[in-house]
Amino acid sequence: MTSGRVGGGFNQYGFTVGILMLDTRFPRIPGDMGNATTFPFPVRYHRVQGANPDLVVRRGAEGLLPAFVDGARQLEREGVGAVTTNCGFLVKFQRELAAAVTVPVFTSSLLLVPLVHQMLPRGRRVGIMTVSAATLGPEHLEGAGIGSDIPIAVAGMETEKEFTRVLLGDELELDVDLAREEHVRVARRLVGEHPDIGALVLECTNMPPYTADIQRETGLPVFDIVSLVTLAHRALATTIGPRPA
Repeated sequence: MTSGRVGGGFNQYGFTVGILMLDTRFPRIPGDMGNATTFPFPVRYHRVQGANPDLVVRRGAEGLLPAFVDGARQLEREGVGAVTTNCGFLVKFQRELAAAVTVPVFTSSLLLVPLVHQMLPRGRRVGIMTVSAATLGPEHLEGAGIGSDIPIAVAGMETEKEFTRVLLGDELELDVDLAREEHVRVARRLVGEHPDIGALVLECTNMPPYTADIQRETGLPVFDIVSLVTLAHRALATTIGPRPA
């Protein structure tokens, strides 16, 4: 219950995390970052016009940094306590976006990789599942703080037929059952090729609907962007105001 005198300053309240969304139309099922029912708390969305998935993932998000900076600043003006993005490949802009606003910014679940590595026993590596291993490059690893001292193994979904094609092609229909089978198959292959993997991190923000399936198949801890958004929310939950005047 609110009591006493409180101060204003924003038009709306109750948002801890603001999400910079790609400009898409493909289906977003529960568990997907772009489906608001994924979170048991309200999030604030901002669509970045022109930021289509192919441009961001396959073409390095060329020319898009100003639009993402503007979006982050808009979310900050609207009162969010932290800003994230709707594509793990935007981690290449981590430093620039963090410098553009005064609230915390976490662009990608890849930022979890150094933390997860520290959790693991010596000799274990972090497995990364990504929408496109072919275009996950040094600039993304550097942006996430993943140095050469952190052993990783990467598997991309582009070897399959459904998930990557629908997302990067921004298609209107997704076969969820087929996408689930693909995630399990790729996870199984990744762990089979690298039995020293101690945990998995899912780069793509559209992968969390399949996190539980991957956990069951591999028996490993699986971290994703929902893990990170939830962590940020809990760190900010008492700041969503209005605050005492």
